Amino acid sequence: MSAAKKKILVTGATGQVGKVLLPYLLADDSVEVVAGVRNLEKAADLGVPAVYLDLDKFDSITPALQGIDRLFLMTGYTVDMLKQSKDVIDVSAKVGVEQIVHLGACGDNDTHIGHYGWHQFIERYIASSGIRFHTHLRPEMFMQNLLGYGGESFVKEGLIRHYIGKARWSWVDADDIAAAAAVSLLDPEKHHGQTYRLGYEAKSFSEIAQLMTEYFGKPYRYESLPAEEFYKNVLATGGEPAYMKCVYECFRDFTTGELKGDEVFDNFPSIVGRPPTTIAQFIEKNADAFRY
Repeated sequence: MSAAKKKILVTGATGQVGKVLLPYLLADDSVEVVAGVRNLEKAADLGVPAVYLDLDKFDSITPALQGIDRLFLMTGYTVDMLKQSKDVIDVSAKVGVEQIVHLGACGDNDTHIGHYGWHQFIERYIASSGIRFHTHLRPEMFMQNLLGYGGESFVKEGLIRHYIGKARWSWVDADDIAAAAAVSLLDPEKHHGQTYRLGYEAKSFSEIAQLMTEYFGKPYRYESLPAEEFYKNVLATGGEPAYMKCVYECFRDFTTGELKGDEVFDNFPSIVGRPPTTIAQFIEKNADAFRY
């Protein structure tokens, strides 16, 4: 008799990482995949069974985790992520979840950026929870941020507008984050206790504008804006003040040079077994979004 398939619950399954994580997991016949979502109608086209899970509603957590062996945990961009994560971790330990793969934020252990530190508190709480296996993912800057963040589109008609001055960021494609999450979920023992920092190419927005110019054969340029403008705009579009204040402070400190975010890593081939996506490849993949 074959062993029972392990059941994996993916939170944030309709988001930019969760949605691309699902196909990686579905390609492996040794597991069953379930999407945890707040809106079951939005999950209708995901291709996997879905269960109701609203991290702000504690009563939804235990039913969603019943029978789950492994959990991909990500939370929203609010300070409530701390309570949400604690609730999920506590319930996971009680119902017998054997593994959590946690999607955190960039930064090393001595970071002073608030929301980076919040994720590191969650990492420590998972490690102390008694759950058998855990893996922490710390992505650097999502390439998807070039497409927009907090309701803003950053590339319009050949102009890239952002808030970090001349700073360089270390970039990673959300698809590569999903690939790292998938291998961690499919082989808990191998990836147990690992903290994977995911960032593979350091570029400023001016350098990215040059890559776009070369690819499209038309001029692209970068205009640096004050970080205060980001904070004002993101609050106006409904961003949560405490979390977005952290993001604002992050942009401000990148602009002044107090904060560096250009460290790159060589771990991706050993984690996933292929090279990471380059920014040039990401531009080509999303050409319609950047073209004018």
